[in-house]
Amino acid sequence: MTYDLVPHIPALRFGRPYESLDVGEVKDCRSGRTLARLSLANGGLVRRDLLFKQDAAFEALQRLPVAALLEACAKAGELFMRAELPLGAGHVQSPERYVETLSATSGLPHNMCRANMEKIHHVLTKMPTILKGLTRGMDLSVLDRGVGEQSGVPVCYVPMGKSLGVVLPSNSPGVNSLWLPAVALKIPVVLKPGREEPWTPWRLVQALVAAGLPAEAFGFFPCDHDGADAILRFCGRGMVFGDEKTVAKYAANPGIQPHGPGYSKILIGLDEIENWRAHLDVLVQSILANGGRSCVNASAVLVPKHGRAIAEALAERLGPVAPRPPADPEARLSAFANPAFAEYIDGAIEDGLRVKGAEDLAARFRGGPRKALFEGSTYLRPTVVWCDSFEHPLANREFLFPYASVLEVPQEQAVRALGPSLVVSAITRDEGFMRELLLASHIDRLNLGPVPTVSVSWDQPHEGNLFEFLYHRRAIQRVGA
Repeated sequence: MTYDLVPHIPALRFGRPYESLDVGEVKDCRSGRTLARLSLANGGLVRRDLLFKQDAAFEALQRLPVAALLEACAKAGELFMRAELPLGAGHVQSPERYVETLSATSGLPHNMCRANMEKIHHVLTKMPTILKGLTRGMDLSVLDRGVGEQSGVPVCYVPMGKSLGVVLPSNSPGVNSLWLPAVALKIPVVLKPGREEPWTPWRLVQALVAAGLPAEAFGFFPCDHDGADAILRFCGRGMVFGDEKTVAKYAANPGIQPHGPGYSKILIGLDEIENWRAHLDVLVQSILANGGRSCVNASAVLVPKHGRAIAEALAERLGPVAPRPPADPEARLSAFANPAFAEYIDGAIEDGLRVKGAEDLAARFRGGPRKALFEGSTYLRPTVVWCDSFEHPLANREFLFPYASVLEVPQEQAVRALGPSLVVSAITRDEGFMRELLLASHIDRLNLGPVPTVSVSWDQPHEGNLFEFLYHRRAIQRVGA
């Protein structure tokens, strides 16, 4: 198979390929070369398919036992990782080609593409463990029978919708791992891919179908905002990724699970603060992993003292990190597919630095500006800002690159000061402090001890419990046989 012709990736109307007259192009963010043409679905087509086809998609998955779905997921994980899979009519995509094209359009270096690929593979092949965590150990055959027992108590779960609609971003392919359990839970998925990243959701659908799942259980609709709104409105349940504005738009809708900025943080307790140098690797990994693009990357470090010294040590470690070629195994930064976004972020940080009380300590270790051009691509180099107050506009910000603020907060004020946080890693053994953290409702995931914020335990719910989002436990009483 040759790749001299540009593949055309169709929309998938619940398994049926559809080539639209309205076509978008997916381009190499470095060279501008077109790597694929993408059939675009308008909002009307999306609404029509959801109104008339999702019932059949739902029934197609409901007919299969959970055991068969888990077996198919495991097989799909291997296919996703190792097989050549279809990429539009007349084209196939090898795993290495997937990594190259994903890197070319998203800006991620190859090693990060592979790391995200391994994360997705892990989710698919370890699905029984993940579902055990989501369902609190429930016998999954309850979903086959509709009713059963859990810990000796009768249980009945009813689906809250006929499908899960997912509006995906382009910044990190690993987020696709969040919708995958829906398939094993017998709920079809309707995907709106990110503009620069159709590769991962498309490849996942191809792997799942090749593993034996019914093609009609999958919708794949590249579309505009109107189409995305239709997916979120007409699917029984929705999942959307975006910025604060996007999250705010859907925050009041219980049928939509928004995934926005994480504002993940690291705390060091008074009992451990004198040992801060021993924990520096944890701080660096939390800020730098995956190019700083994930909502689980730490964007703030709160300490009771030695804050300036910690900030300077982080700046010395992170400041010299510079762009490298995408195929370099030591590459740690991602290019911006849209250079204007990097320009906006750089400007926002510079505006914040003009407000008294903040200093970018990484600047003297960078040996150049934060915004860097390298081999035709735009990068932002790591930034560590020392803030004198949590009220400073740069103290609780999150950006799409390795950025962190460092500040001193008295331990008795730290938990209250955190604000909503997707992940908090608290490096402490103080029982009272840990108890306060355990009772804090504004912390979604809590790591106790020197655990990087980016370390995910897949048997634990991530940013909401997908099973409890998709299924409602219904009271049931049954008399007689």
